[in-house]
Amino acid sequence: MPTLGPKRLDAITNEQVQRLKLALSERAPKTVNNVLTVLSTLLKKAVEWGELERLPCVVKLLPNPKKTMGFHDFDQYERLLTVARKRGTDAYLMVLAGGDAGLRLGEIIALEWRDIDLAARRLTVERSDWQGHVTVPKGGRSRQLPMMQRLTAALKAARHLRGERVLCLADGSPITRDRVIKAVRGAQRVAGIEQGVHILRHTFCSHLAMKGAPARAIQELAGHADLTTTQRYMHLSPAATEDAIRLLDGRQSGLEPLEKFGDVLAREEFR
Repeated sequence: MPTLGPKRLDAITNEQVQRLKLALSERAPKTVNNVLTVLSTLLKKAVEWGELERLPCVVKLLPNPKKTMGFHDFDQYERLLTVARKRGTDAYLMVLAGGDAGLRLGEIIALEWRDIDLAARRLTVERSDWQGHVTVPKGGRSRQLPMMQRLTAALKAARHLRGERVLCLADGSPITRDRVIKAVRGAQRVAGIEQGVHILRHTFCSHLAMKGAPARAIQELAGHADLTTTQRYMHLSPAATEDAIRLLDGRQSGLEPLEKFGDVLAREEFR
């Protein structure tokens, strides 16, 4: 808005697109590309609807090489849970929601008691909260996931009637993003590990991959729109490659090993 807001669409030039990039230079490349994608889509729609005869400029995205996903290993994560539990119920629930259920920050904030079935140990992700604006989760659809026992137990112990949100202030009003970030980072700092809320979600996906969960299952649990996002975690799983090799020697399918299979063929030929 500050850079292009007052301008007509047909007056946006290549130079102004570059100025927009400069104005966003302190942001991460992925964030800048999100903004540029919105601008590009807007201009293309204007052409499609006949509001513009042609595109007035070229919108090129920034190079954004894929990064290795950071995560807490199993010992680090257990240490973080111990610290978070000592720091209070809310901090413990925040860490569990991210690390044991894979919720994004906005999904943690927007989680309501009606989304939780304690008897069935099932959680439904229906909405996300961005700066007080409640929307559908990223990807545009809800998802359901089974809850681990310790998350179920923590939710039972934390059950309150102050408001609809699971995490809320004493008067029932929703908590803010800053409050969640501060609580999680504080626990991580005491635990002596890498800080950030989103790393909990990476931890959830990484632990599933390391335990040998199929990529499709991780995709469903995490709510990834694209399987390629999920596959960025799969290099962490030795189980998949080990099972593939076992297929060759027959241990996974119940067949005889290859060398024995050769003996069988020889006997059949002799007959």
